[in-house]
Amino acid sequence: MTFRAKELLTAAEVVIGYSTYINLVEHLLQDKEVIEGSMYGEIQRCQLAIQRASQGQRVALVSSGDPGIYGMAGPVLELAPSPPFAVEIVPGVSAAQKAAALLGAPLMNDFAVISLSDLLTPWEVIEKRIAAAAMGDFTIALYNPKSQRRTHQIERARKIILQYRDGSTPVGIVRAAGRPEESIHLASLADFTTREIDMVSVVIIGCSQTRTLGRYLVTLRGYDSRG
Repeated sequence: MTFRAKELLTAAEVVIGYSTYINLVEHLLQDKEVIEGSMYGEIQRCQLAIQRASQGQRVALVSSGDPGIYGMAGPVLELAPSPPFAVEIVPGVSAAQKAAALLGAPLMNDFAVISLSDLLTPWEVIEKRIAAAAMGDFTIALYNPKSQRRTHQIERARKIILQYRDGSTPVGIVRAAGRPEESIHLASLADFTTREIDMVSVVIIGCSQTRTLGRYLVTLRGYDSRG
């Protein structure tokens, strides 16, 4: 969370968000009207936030990570492209950034972020994006890699990437980044799907320039270390 996000949460009169995310900031929400929603109620939360802001209230619509990366900024602007009130999109630390910092420096060069959730994007499109990122030698950060019902997508992604990369390519798995139950594991492209992976995990798959250096995952930037 940035200082600006904390400042605006503190100043808000109404805070709206998915219940899981509200729980993460409940210590900042004393004496505020808090409206919690459930999964799949994103549009309703956006509509309610717009309605309350139109009435002159200071409203904070909460996302986890960065609101512009798989967050709520897009739906709000789609629903209210010319609102009669000020809208501020407050950047945060996205899961790929936090996971990368915990692993070391795997995103030091060009990288791609791909969600494996096919709820809003057809799986055929996701497969094309995985193949393109792998062929382009991007470091790849996978969001929403596996759920109780979606179990085959992560294995399919691994097989696609193996068409372009060696099985020894380093992989980092960070679960619950920045939360009390956080865990960090290093693996390889050949075997990483045997590790614990779920919806609160981020999987970072290295490119041809990624190395395991001690306990860190590092993508070489190309600087001359002799200088």
